[in-house]
Amino acid sequence: MRGVRVVWAPVRHELRLMTSLWLWVARRRHGVGGGTAFGYARGQAALTYGFAFVCVVETVAMSVLLRDWPAVHAVVLFLDVYTVVFVVALHAASVVRPHVVGDGVLRVRRAVHVDLRIPLGRIASVRRELRMTHEAAKGELDLAVGAQTTVTVELTEPVTHVTFFGRPREIRVVRFHADDSDGLVRALAAPCAPSPR
Repeated sequence: MRGVRVVWAPVRHELRLMTSLWLWVARRRHGVGGGTAFGYARGQAALTYGFAFVCVVETVAMSVLLRDWPAVHAVVLFLDVYTVVFVVALHAASVVRPHVVGDGVLRVRRAVHVDLRIPLGRIASVRRELRMTHEAAKGELDLAVGAQTTVTVELTEPVTHVTFFGRPREIRVVRFHADDSDGLVRALAAPCAPSPR
C-alpha cells in the first residue's frame, strides 16, 4: 500500500500543478469559498520569473546546438519546454492556493505541497515574527517563501500534517509567510482572543 502511495504522489502532484496553471490563466482561486484569502506568492515572484527566463534562454540555446541531431533535439526540447511549464505552474499554484481564514479554520498552504487545516479553537497564540533561518524540529512545520517566514502559530494541541509521500506528522507550531502578515495575524487574533466574562 505504501508503494502505491509513493508512486501516486508525483502523479497527483503533477495533476494538481497543471490544474493550478489552468486556474491561474482563468483568474480563479482554489478553496477560498467565503473565507478571507491571504497570498504569499509575491515574495517569490521575481525569483520564479527569473528562473523561468533562464530556462527559456537555455531552451533556445539547446535548440541551436542540437539542430543537427533531430532525435536528441526533440527529446531535449520536450524536457526544456516542460521545465518552463513546471516552473510557471509552481508559481501559479502559489497564487491560486492562498492561505484562507474562514469557517472556523485556518488553512495554511504552500503551492500544491501543503494544505494544513487548523481549527481556530486550537490556536493558542499567533504573532507576526520574521525569521530568516529555520532548523527542523519535531512538532514544527516551517513553510518559508524566499527563505523567510513572517507568521508563527502555536497550537494548544497538535494537528496532523500529511507529507508529500503520505507520512503523517503531528504539528504544534506552524511558521509560514504571508504577504499581508499583519492582516492575517489580526484576522486570527480576533477569534483567538478570550471572551470577556
